Amino acid sequence: MAFDGIVIANLVKELGETLTEGRIYKIAQTEEDELLLTIKVGKEQHRLLMSASASLPLLYLTDKNKQSPLTAPNFCMLLRKHLQNGRITKIYQPGLERMVHFDVEHLNELGDLCKKTLIIELMGKHSNIIFCNDKGIIIDSIKHISAQTSSLREVLPGRTYFIPETMDKINPREATREVFEERMRLKPLTTVKALYQSFTGISPAVAQSICVAAGIDADQAAGSLTLAELEAVYLEFCKVMKRIETEEFQPIIYYRKGEPIEFSAIELSQYGQCESKNYVSISQVLENYYAEKNTITRIRQKSSDLRRIVQTALERNYKKYDLQLKQLKDTEKREKYKVYGELINTYGYQVEPGSKSMEALNYYTNEIITIPLDETITPLENAKKYFEKYNKLKRTHEALSQLTLEVKEEINHLESIQTALDIALLEEDLVEIKEELVESGYIRRKGGGKKVKITSKPFHYLSSDGYHIYVGKNNFQNEELTFKFATGNDWWFHAKGVPGSHVIVKGNGEEELPDRVFEEAGRLAAHYSKNRGNDKVEIDYVQKKHVKKPAGGKPGFVVYYTNFSLVIDSNIEGLTRISHDKRMSK
Repeated sequence: MAFDGIVIANLVKELGETLTEGRIYKIAQTEEDELLLTIKVGKEQHRLLMSASASLPLLYLTDKNKQSPLTAPNFCMLLRKHLQNGRITKIYQPGLERMVHFDVEHLNELGDLCKKTLIIELMGKHSNIIFCNDKGIIIDSIKHISAQTSSLREVLPGRTYFIPETMDKINPREATREVFEERMRLKPLTTVKALYQSFTGISPAVAQSICVAAGIDADQAAGSLTLAELEAVYLEFCKVMKRIETEEFQPIIYYRKGEPIEFSAIELSQYGQCESKNYVSISQVLENYYAEKNTITRIRQKSSDLRRIVQTALERNYKKYDLQLKQLKDTEKREKYKVYGELINTYGYQVEPGSKSMEALNYYTNEIITIPLDETITPLENAKKYFEKYNKLKRTHEALSQLTLEVKEEINHLESIQTALDIALLEEDLVEIKEELVESGYIRRKGGGKKVKITSKPFHYLSSDGYHIYVGKNNFQNEELTFKFATGNDWWFHAKGVPGSHVIVKGNGEEELPDRVFEEAGRLAAHYSKNRGNDKVEIDYVQKKHVKKPAGGKPGFVVYYTNFSLVIDSNIEGLTRISHDKRMSK
């Protein structure tokens, strides 16, 4: 993730515009290494979360409150003593470092105006929140770092605060062309590494973006760049620096197959083909990105057992299907054996005893063919032998044709469950998928054979034109939406030829719907399918009355013999999702 100096520069701009001249109203230490400040600016109130977690350091504005411990930790009490009701006068970032300074003015016990600085350093395992006086002396910190822990810098009360020079990096804002070229060729590194290891605040993601925009192979040795290539990299580097200086930020999250994969304060060239969502606020980016990431991670952890069961069954069926197709291909020669038998019966009287082959006119193709013979038996016995081979292969073909069809249906079913697991966002979604696996015989039911209570509901969206759109999360919900909830003139959508959700547009009895409704429903069908993330997904759509349930078909599987088609992307940004639908609860 690109929580780099550029993201922090965007944060500083946002926090400066929002919190400067605000008064610190509440201070809470919600976790061992986390603070939540409530700041009043005029009549407005804002919450600022700052976390020095080694695994996930964060800083952003949030609407969410968090429970505080009953007894405030010492560091929290110290901040309350000095900063409660203090006025934030300045928020700034030294160089392009991954840290933010908050200058605060407050009155001491004698009523004198004092200045303090609260510093948050967002540097991975070295992250910290440090409280200093106006002379740069550390009053306290949320983490104490002694000389035994770090040889570079002690972070203890009474020590002078300074930024340690750890990586021999320079401020990119001050890099001239000569300095840039010198730093790029200083060490034997790839171009991308030379960028992010030479300049503060440049993450690997931004360095990669500069290389892609410059048309340079990021893994090319920086020392081997031609003057023209180095110039191209420098120009792209300058464009990034100019955006920072002019504060032309574009908070953005990139997605692949619906999963957030990266965020940034500027566009990243290497993700140009990915889905993306732009934001006005970098705080919203950080909050949403990590919330979505945590949700997906948590659900994947909880669904790991189900995924393993499905994957094991899929691999077994893939092997079985491949073997059956190979055996089925072998039966293609059955007609040849039938022709051999017929021709031997027709022309066999001409064959000399003990012959190993015979030539005959194939009256089906009007060609002369050579037929192998067993010289130890008569022509009539050879004919009988070929007819026996034909009949055996014919029976095998008929049996395999049915078996391959059944195995293919099972593969489609398992792949649809796999897609449902990818779509699942809540634990109750997993409960319904597990129930389907139980009913399909992949999991043995526990607890006396009682069916579990299902609370998961389909996704419910509202189109731009006010039409209600429903999306099944799994096969059970697809079945219910299509055959119990939808009425004849409602519209049904599904990604063509791949596992995915049934999407129902409630037509409200209208024969004609706006084109935009079909496009938005198509995007939903593309997004909630195996092809999510693709730029072009083919979607079949038809009125629900034309969709039928095949006899003996598995849940959610349908047939239809007439339909319309459209090709669309799977980006559903801008569509409004309704959290709960009363009609589906009845």
